[in-house]
Amino acid sequence: MTAPTSPLQLDPIGFLHAPQRVHHDAPRQSGLGRGGEGFIELRQGLQNGLRDLAGFSHVWVLSWLHLARGRRCQVMPPRDTRKRGVFATRAPQRPNPLGLSCVRLVRIEKRRVHIADHDLLDGTPVLDLKPYLPYCDSVPDAAIGYVADLPGTAADHRCWWDAKGKPPPRIYRKGPPSP
Repeated sequence: MTAPTSPLQLDPIGFLHAPQRVHHDAPRQSGLGRGGEGFIELRQGLQNGLRDLAGFSHVWVLSWLHLARGRRCQVMPPRDTRKRGVFATRAPQRPNPLGLSCVRLVRIEKRRVHIADHDLLDGTPVLDLKPYLPYCDSVPDAAIGYVADLPGTAADHRCWWDAKGKPPPRIYRKGPPSP
């Protein structure tokens, strides 16, 4: 296999706008029925690409995980107690921080694609949208490897500061409720 002769270039088709600003605000995975709502604002000129999408209940969102830090080869998933190879996980810290989320399509208004039950953060660059097709996207009898042995009720995120006996970073500290 030879290296490409020109650099790979990806241009976002739009950006996500959502109240989820840090990863602890978002659920561990999309499609779990507990993610927030938001909308993807497409770049000018791409709105015709949304034609016929409104009839689908779910879409795949391919995104660039712009806030991911590092390129680890092994990570510890939130429900696990041991490190796993990054390609056996859905961790955002990857050689290429690509995200793939199956989200509920709420409605389309001009260049805005309103979605729900997503695991994305505000400002996420969206690279592509594709309709979810149950006949080819669902594999009911698929094997899930080591994940079958993990507890299903564990927290969505690991609070690394607890293990180190430190206070959480300022961005994760919740202030007093507003009056």
